[in-house]
Amino acid sequence: MNMQAKVRAAGRASLPDVPDTMELATQETVLSPRFYTTDFDALDAIDVSLVRAEWDQLMADMEGDPNKAHFRRSESFDGVIESLEPELRREFIDFLVSSLTSEFSGCILYAEIARRTKNPDVKKLFKLLARDESRHAGFINEVLKDAGIGIDLSFLTKTKKYTFFKPKFIFYAVYLSEKIGYARYIAIFRHLAKHPENRFHPIFNWFEQWCNDEFRHGEAFAMLLHADPKLLKGMNKYWIKFFILSVYATMYVRDHSRPVFHAALGVKPTEYDYEVFKICTAISRQVFPVEIDTDNPALRVQMEKLRMASDRIAEGKAKGGLGGLVQRAGGMIGAGTAFARMYFMPGKPNRLPATIRLQPAW
Repeated sequence: MNMQAKVRAAGRASLPDVPDTMELATQETVLSPRFYTTDFDALDAIDVSLVRAEWDQLMADMEGDPNKAHFRRSESFDGVIESLEPELRREFIDFLVSSLTSEFSGCILYAEIARRTKNPDVKKLFKLLARDESRHAGFINEVLKDAGIGIDLSFLTKTKKYTFFKPKFIFYAVYLSEKIGYARYIAIFRHLAKHPENRFHPIFNWFEQWCNDEFRHGEAFAMLLHADPKLLKGMNKYWIKFFILSVYATMYVRDHSRPVFHAALGVKPTEYDYEVFKICTAISRQVFPVEIDTDNPALRVQMEKLRMASDRIAEGKAKGGLGGLVQRAGGMIGAGTAFARMYFMPGKPNRLPATIRLQPAW
């Protein structure tokens, strides 16, 4: 029996009628977290002189390792996943696996950059980033292992496809990923602080300090972008707008595919997502010269059309055959049209601040 089969067999033996976590982690869809590679030689040319004072302070903060002892499971985790209603359990596991894959993706990329770069500033940063993301992924995996459905991360490293991005695209995407990760976690944490009866798993108690790691990571990428001002000017503004919209649209579609999970938390996906977009937009004014107006009713109409088109794609894939292929094609056209209409709506210009660093005050 190969390693993947062993992992699946172990999970099914201890907890029946759950998603195959290894299959969830390795699947390749538009919405799935991806593994990335980049031009490692280009990273050697990075010069942080323009942001040196703030950079050194951030590195000192990260080397201080404020969350060193935070990611420790307790007995309160025991048996919780097994006790959930089947549909909630399925969606919660999907949430955990998606989060784990995203964290581990960052760990793999950061560790490889730290290993291959000759730039001392870059090497130090990415070693620290890899340390944190490794902890995050390992902590989630421990939660899954509690239910006998943990993921073989070494196997995932070998089987997941890697997507090449130029360093600037890595910076745009990861900055947004880290900052929207903060916004997602802190919004859930604040909501559950007011409504503790909806805290159906103890992992949510870890979210406040956890998301502060994400916040610091985003600060580092904000400085990398400010260190090379041309990345925030000219045609790059169009790339920035594209990445913002892509991240927001992906979150919107993915969250609406977990209605039971959000109902258990006591939040409505649409309201929650736009609150997260509002927080992320406010934060990203530290670095991005353009923002998307998520309060625009026309944009919200197209975002919902994109979600419905995504549902048609999924339904067509499940249906199969010629009819399913036609349905998928129609959904792809609808999703592409909705995305294009949102992209070409006027964005809001933003004047960049003189100082970069923010504090996680949201």
